[in-house]
Amino acid sequence: MQTELSRKLGVEHAVFGFTPFPAVAAAISRAGGLGVLGAVRYTAPDDLKRDLDWIEAHLDGRPYGLDVVMPAKKVEGVTEAEVEAMIPEGHRRFVTDTLAKYGVPELAEGEASGWRITGWMEQVARTQLDVAFEHPIRLLANALGSPPADVVARAHDRGVLVAALAGSARHARKHRDAGIDVVVAQGYEGGGHTGEIASMVLTPEVVEAVAPLPVLAAGGIGSGQQIAAALALGAQGVWLGSLWLTTTEADLSSAALTRKLLAAGSGDTVRSRALTGKPARQLRTEWTDAWDAPDGPGTLPMPLQGLLVADAVSRIQKYEIDPLLGTPVGQIVGRMNSERPVQAVFDDLTRGFEQAVDRINRIAGRSGQS
Repeated sequence: MQTELSRKLGVEHAVFGFTPFPAVAAAISRAGGLGVLGAVRYTAPDDLKRDLDWIEAHLDGRPYGLDVVMPAKKVEGVTEAEVEAMIPEGHRRFVTDTLAKYGVPELAEGEASGWRITGWMEQVARTQLDVAFEHPIRLLANALGSPPADVVARAHDRGVLVAALAGSARHARKHRDAGIDVVVAQGYEGGGHTGEIASMVLTPEVVEAVAPLPVLAAGGIGSGQQIAAALALGAQGVWLGSLWLTTTEADLSSAALTRKLLAAGSGDTVRSRALTGKPARQLRTEWTDAWDAPDGPGTLPMPLQGLLVADAVSRIQKYEIDPLLGTPVGQIVGRMNSERPVQAVFDDLTRGFEQAVDRINRIAGRSGQS
């Protein structure tokens, strides 16, 4: 599963694996892909440095990358406290009432939320970059469009390729014009922030829009056959995120959440603004239903919604309140029905890819070729 882009980055397979877990990122790179660590949950630079150091110690010299979330336009002088002050009291009351309805206990006195997404804020993302650029990352991805121009220049000065996610050909062209090296075409089926166009339609549109820039296909991909289809559509690799959530190296810290993922079908997700304020595909729960209900207060824009629900999400996760318990995940969750090591997932991907290529060769009358 090699392409021009994978050879440029020195990886065996053109599989780019996004994950919030250092052990999974390292395992993806060891298996021959490119592990990409999600940085959004790191609010302390020392914590990110610790985990990047750990990844490097377990990579055997293989390449890896980092994913950050930052806006293209810089906003000066806005603190987290100032942003939180913008949250309406009615929304705070809705959160309090919903948690009370389900009997969600409070966090212990003095216990901080374990789910603060201040990584959405630019000043936090910039401290993450200060740490990242002290490490030999090969790829910097931004999940919120093109990063600021100075960040792109800073990465290029260090020989780091910059990738950005796009949900439409229009977004992809903006990335190209901003000097982005790799465009990730994120289809409607994908977990986390997604647009409204399905992968089968989006991938070739983006490939055509930004040629000759390399494109990675994302959204609804979880088999080698689907990887072969993505490459047939013109992509130079695939960007996989949800698939790793049920690997044995993942640390969801919730047995109940793992059970829900393993039991979920492809129709058990929903695009909702409940988590961050932007449409993000996640498990459908009574929490997402409450926010999306017509009689609810409506969600707030990013980053207000994320700051509003941070403590609530921590409480739901800590106490494993099953009706409310969810996570960002794509429609591929229907295939995630067993816990397996990352290497076993890769073995299935490569085997399925080979089968798909052989099938196409037979259809084309080229049996035995690869």
